[in-house]
This record gives sequence, C-alpha cells and structure tokens, in this order.
Amino acid sequence: MQTQSGQLWNEDLAPTSEAQRTWRWYHFAALWVGMVMCIPAYTLAASLIEGGMSGYQAVVTVFIANAIVLVPMLLIGHAGAKYGIPYAVLARTSFGVRGARLPALMRAIVACGWYGIQTWFGGQMIYTLGGVMIGHPLGGDNIAGLGINAAQLICFLIFWAIQFWYIFHGMESIRKLETYTAPLKIVICFVLLGWVYNKAGGFGPLLDQPSQFVEGGKKAGQFWSTFWPSLTAMVGFWATLALNIPDFTRFAKSQKDQILGQTIGLPAPMGLLALLAVIVTSATVVLYGKALWDPVDLASRMTGIAVLIALLILLIDTVSVNLAANLVGPAYDFSALNPKLISYKTGGYITASIALIMMPWKILESTQGYIFTWLIGYSALLGPIAGILIIDYYFIRKTEIDVAALYQDEGKYSYKNGWNMAAVIAFVIGVLPNIPGFLNAAFPASFPAIPEVLKTIYTYAWFVGLALSGVVYMGLMSGKKV
Repeated sequence: MQTQSGQLWNEDLAPTSEAQRTWRWYHFAALWVGMVMCIPAYTLAASLIEGGMSGYQAVVTVFIANAIVLVPMLLIGHAGAKYGIPYAVLARTSFGVRGARLPALMRAIVACGWYGIQTWFGGQMIYTLGGVMIGHPLGGDNIAGLGINAAQLICFLIFWAIQFWYIFHGMESIRKLETYTAPLKIVICFVLLGWVYNKAGGFGPLLDQPSQFVEGGKKAGQFWSTFWPSLTAMVGFWATLALNIPDFTRFAKSQKDQILGQTIGLPAPMGLLALLAVIVTSATVVLYGKALWDPVDLASRMTGIAVLIALLILLIDTVSVNLAANLVGPAYDFSALNPKLISYKTGGYITASIALIMMPWKILESTQGYIFTWLIGYSALLGPIAGILIIDYYFIRKTEIDVAALYQDEGKYSYKNGWNMAAVIAFVIGVLPNIPGFLNAAFPASFPAIPEVLKTIYTYAWFVGLALSGVVYMGLMSGKKV
C-alpha cells in the first residue's frame, strides 16, 4: 500500500485493523459527555444571556445547535467507521492526495489555538489551587514580554506537561481517560446542583429573568437578529469535530456503535450542561451578589475540602477535553502533511509546541468577544470543507471509496498533480461571501462600511459556506469520472 515516494502512508494513517476497532457505543457516548463537560461549553450560555436571551432561550439555542451539528458528525463519521481512515486521508477523495493537506492544515491550526487556550485554563486552575493550598493568592511581577508572572507561567507549563504524558502514550490512553472520567463528571454536576441549592436556598433570580426581546425589553423585536448569529456560533463550537470525527469513528466496532453513541452523547448533554450553567450561575447572584459564569472563579470561592475537590475535578475535565477535542485531530493532520517524517505522536508534539508558542493568554486578552468572533470566523472556513466532504462521499461516490488509491501517487485520487481544483474552487467560493462580514466583526473600526447584506450573510457563516461549497462542488464534479 505504501507509495514509491512514501509521502502518503504511515502506520498511523493506514486503515484500522479489526483488532484496533475496540470502541463500542458507550465509548462514543463517554467521549462526548467528557468533551461536552468543559469550561468553554459551560460559559456558552453566558454569552447568549448577555446578548438578551432568557435562561431557557439560551438552553434551547444550545440544544438546537448541537442537534444540527450532530448531522454532519454522523454523515462524515460514517466513512471513518466503514473504511477505518482518519479525516486527513478521507479528504483525499475530494481534494486530492496532495490537495488534502489544505483542509488538514485548516483544521490543525484552529485546533492548536484551542489546545493552547484550554491549556491556559488548566494552568489557571493549578494557579488558583496553589493559592488555596498556601492560604493566599499567588502573584508577582509580570515577566517582560510575556504579560504574565512567573507563577502563572510555571502553572501553565505544569499543565502542558501533564497533557504531554498522554500524547506520548497514544490514542488508547485517551480513550481510557474519557471512558473513566465521564461518569465522574455527571456525578459532579448533580453534586454542584445540590450544593448551590442548599447554599442559596433555591436556584436564584436568573431563572425568572425575562428575555430582553419581549415587548418593553431593551431589545424588543430583535430576537431573530440575535438568534441566528448565536446559533451559528454554537454550531461553530463543535465545527472542528464535525470534520475530524473519522479520527475517532475509525476505531468503532460497528457503524451502529458510532451512530448510537454520538446521538446519545452530544445534543442532550450539551443542552443539560447549558441548563446547569444557568441554574448554578443564577444561584451565585444570591450567594455573591453577582453572576459568576467562570467555574474556576466559583470553585475558588468554595470553602474547606470542597474547593480542593472542585478544582481537581476541573483539572481532570480540562485534560480529557483538550486531548480528545484539540489534540487527536491535528496530530493526524500534521502527520498527513508528511507521513514519512511525521507520525501521530510527532504530530501531537507539534500541536503542543505550537500551542506553547502562541501564548494563548494573549489571544484571550486581545480578542474582544472571542467566542462570537472566533467561533463564527472559523466556522466560515470549516463549513465549506464539511459541505465538500459530504457531497463527495454521499452524492459523488455513493459511499464507495477505493481505499488503496488513497495512498497512491498515481491513483484515482491524484487528479492533476495531486490536487482536485474542483474542491479548491468550491472551498474558495464557499468562504468568499463571509470574508467582509468577518472583517467587520473582528475589526469594526477598520471595516465600518460593509454592506448590511454581507453582514447578514456572515451571521449564517457555517450554513452559507456548507451549502454554497457543496452546490458548487456538485456542479463542477458532475459528469466527471470518479
């Protein structure tokens, strides 16, 4: 199967063997419960409530978005379960054996950013935990050029090193971590609910707070203009996983296992986490006089052994989420760039190194409204790729792939010099309409005069990109021999 150049195949990218297919439906459900229960997901409802929604509207919006993103998860995941190939190899059917490096790199860069941000969150928990254990907050002067103090840097590097252990021990260690920690996270959610209920004597005022979109509210009549960009941002939260889900489903025992496990594990737990966040934050208004959406901040305000347990649970949670959501995909993606030189582990080392160099605390510090700007922004890039993959796999190839040709320089997926220009053109056309809106959202002072219609298109970025690129790709590939 290996090509003469050796540039398309290595053992990590090769189709999984029967012995490697050990994931049952409960492993996929546990994977998703493990990934859903994370700090960024917990805080999503906060951004919606700040935008004017009631608590219940925020929860329903999160649930609908995850029900939507489940569809491409299952569709694209089908190829992984059927053929045992990762996302970076699946992309070769549509983009070409060389051109697939483009969507692989797009996915990898986004994941490196997320990996760094989650690592920073984990380091901050160690920083907070250290302060609790010595009886006073850690501190000190900021290091010149870095913008953080020495204690923060050390805590960040400690958390980075903890995750590095799992990179070194490979995919199976991540599966075990997700499977064993998922039940613990569910228990902790109920414990947290009980704690705030007893402490606050109820669930607080946020649950009774009406939407700002009702008559007489600050944003009366503006619900839909807020709902659609919010929905797109919520879809964008898992848009990366919708692409590289074959990296996990390739280990599925059967097609039924990946479908059932993902269906159980994603939409409902995500909606329930949003509900938990709203309820707990509502209680913090009673307890502390203000809404605390940051679970690390909340944990640091607990007393006794509770604060220690809460922060340790959050640490375990962040490790499991970051490895599954932001390490596995780019590790395969970087490996696909040069399989001869880069293995899955080496790809993981590259991901961790880039996350370190990016100084994620500066990203968070300098990007206002990063959830909306970043989530919608990169969903504008990833939506078109998802559209191309789905059209190619289901409508062009009818789910039939020549697996051997995926690893051949001169096979049916080599197209012209290894690139399928139909996919590249469809991708560019899918992205173009969203660029003006992104520039206006990210740099409003520099791009104030963007036509309203382009701003509106951008609020549907993921949907627009997916549909447009899919239609264009279908048209360009019609009549071609595949």
